[in-house]
Parts: sequence; C-alpha cells; structure tokens
Amino acid sequence: MTSRTTASERPERPGVHVEPGALEAFVAARSQLFGIAYRMLGSVAEAEDVVQDAWVRWQRTDRSVVSNPAAFLTTITTRLAINAASSARARRETYVGPWLPEPVDTAQDPALGAERAEALELATLMLLERLAPTERAVYVLREAFGYPYRRVAEILETSEANARQLARRARERINRRAPARVDAAEHRRLLDEFVAAAHDGDLGRFERYLADTVVARPDGGGKVHASRKELVGVARVSLFFDNVWRKYWADATLREVDANGLPALLVSREGAPFALLALDVTTRGIEHVYVQVNPDKLGGYAATG
Repeated sequence: MTSRTTASERPERPGVHVEPGALEAFVAARSQLFGIAYRMLGSVAEAEDVVQDAWVRWQRTDRSVVSNPAAFLTTITTRLAINAASSARARRETYVGPWLPEPVDTAQDPALGAERAEALELATLMLLERLAPTERAVYVLREAFGYPYRRVAEILETSEANARQLARRARERINRRAPARVDAAEHRRLLDEFVAAAHDGDLGRFERYLADTVVARPDGGGKVHASRKELVGVARVSLFFDNVWRKYWADATLREVDANGLPALLVSREGAPFALLALDVTTRGIEHVYVQVNPDKLGGYAATG
C-alpha cells in the first residue's frame, strides 16, 4: 500500500543512536508487526501508531538481554495493540454512522496478505470487532500467523489452557455463520455480475445475487453524505444501490482492485477515489455489501484512483 512507510524511512529520535543490527532486526519484523496491529485494529493509521510505539520501545530496550528480537517485538506490538483496541472500541461508540475497517490494497502490499488470507478479509475484521481485545489477539496470532498456544500464552501472560479457551471462544464466534464462503474466482464473478446489473438498472437481475438477509453497510464517518444506518433486506438494499448508481456513480470511473485479499470495486471521480465497494459472499449469495466512502479511509487507493 503506497501510504505506508517503513521503519528505515523514519528518522531516529534526536540524541538516540540505534545500532545497525537493531534497526535491521526491526525492519525484518516490521511487516508482521503491522499485520498483527492492522488485523487487531482495522485501521492503517492506528496500526502504524502501534508499530511506531513498538519502534520507540525497541530503541529504549537493553537489547543485550534480548535473545530473539522478532519474538520480543511481536510481544510488544500485540500488547500495544490490545490497549489500542480497547481505546478504539470506546471511540467507535461515538462514530458517525456505521463503521467499517479501512481497506488495504493487497496488490500493492502483497506481504500483508501472505499469511492465512481469511483473517484479513473485511468480513472477518468486522466479526473481530465483536470480540474482546484479548480474544482478538489470540485469534490473530493463532489463526492468521499460526503461533503455537504456548507462544500465544507467553505473549498474553496467561496459561496455555486459557489461551486455548480464548481461541476456542473466538473461533466459535467468528465461525458461527453457517454458509461457507465462495472461492476467489466465484467472488470475482459475482462482483462483476452485481456491478453490471446495478449499472444497467436491472433490479430483477441485481436482486438475484442477494441473500435474503443481505445487509448494506455504508461508512461515511460524518465526512461525506451517506446513510447513517445499515440497510437490511433485498428490497432496501436494491433501492439503495439503484439510487447510488443513478445519482453518484453513473458518470464515475469503475475499476476492479484488490481489497484485503479479495476483488473489490474502486469508484473514482475526477481521478480521485470516491468509494470502494466490497462484498461478503457465501453460498447463499451476497450477504453483506460494504461501501467505504469515508475519504480518510481511501488514502491507500489514491495513487490508483
């Protein structure tokens, strides 16, 4: 993603000298640190802040007693992300309208999606919001990065038995939905069909792709005009998109992009990102339609808009 910076691009704090080996160790771990923090928080800016805090703490650490820098940095980052997630949950209680995670362009940053893909998808990040921060950390470490329970327990300063219990509880809540997700090829086909039907105003064809309990969730964050509540059901979602296409997107540039490892639709106007549409698709059809129009969350697509 073009908006992200690497640790090596950040200036050192004045008066602090960091040995090359310490900087190299941090840079080597940075991609995973960001991946953990982003999955925990659903925000690029908040994840970057966590990683930067980890970097500052790494500079202050007596590294002569650290035998495994990557493990040490992962522990710091996870604990910082848990604290940040608690604060973020409080802030989102006053968020204007529905909240969505900030999408990331995994075509520009393939390393972010290199681990187990499902734990990065927008639908999963939405489900992670339902978990307590510690449960979320266990799920991310275990399901996204494959950490053994012993190591998860060490990071969270708990017992291995409790780590297993937290992981089981998190999986149950994440996997509660019965229908299976479709593969990437079917996801892309349904996105194309969905867009074509909406663009042509063929509501009957459009509605065929929607699950009976479909939910459209627009995120304007109070920054732009957008519905401040979810739209539930085929009729309401169909009417919503009929209005959106006619009023706002008919003369826009539409392009397929990657968002969190899956195909999505980038809507641009005058060369700038205007909206990103992403689908949550199962064997029942389109379960959720995520419409990101908060300009603060589209910065990662600015160079490709």
